[in-house]
Amino acid sequence: MANNHYYTNDENLKHNRKTWQTMLSGFKMQFTSDNGVFSKNTIDFGSRVLIESFSLEVTSGKILDVGCGYGPMGLTVAKAFPTSRVDLVDVNLRALELAKENAKLNQVANVRVYESSVYESVKDEDYQAIISNPPIRAGKQVVHAILEGAYTHLKTGGELWIVIQKKQGGPSAKAKMETVFGNVEQVTKEKGYFIFKSIKE
Repeated sequence: MANNHYYTNDENLKHNRKTWQTMLSGFKMQFTSDNGVFSKNTIDFGSRVLIESFSLEVTSGKILDVGCGYGPMGLTVAKAFPTSRVDLVDVNLRALELAKENAKLNQVANVRVYESSVYESVKDEDYQAIISNPPIRAGKQVVHAILEGAYTHLKTGGELWIVIQKKQGGPSAKAKMETVFGNVEQVTKEKGYFIFKSIKE
């Protein structure tokens, strides 16, 4: 039930921490999660598909993970792109504390983890890539704010990568990305999860 509110903060929510290992993009990763965070028992399938399909021709730019949760996407990407700086942002304070712990757990130093409601606290506007598994339950307005705001925070040639299910607004998200960026590519599709990419031209 706690997962229903992973995009909010509930200080009274009881803790139920757990730590496990998994392989992501060829890296052995270890994560600690807790009640009140998204997909606390395992890496969400959509996040896994995005991580496994994510690629960049430029390997030293800044990368932003919007709605990072306890950090599986952003931290794995930071491992894969050690010369990049990866910023992880979320509105959920418990998730952010876990993301910081998980950065240490996986010996990932090229990251910054901080609180931001979508792009509210994000000052940089020169990201090479923005990745997101949008918080669908927060509503269409929040999802579309992630897609629209990405344009401002990407450098020219920068890329927005998102994962979304067809039944959870895939066609709407794809149309919004086309409107905002003037282009959108379906990178891959697995079990109803779509990976969409747009480039700031």
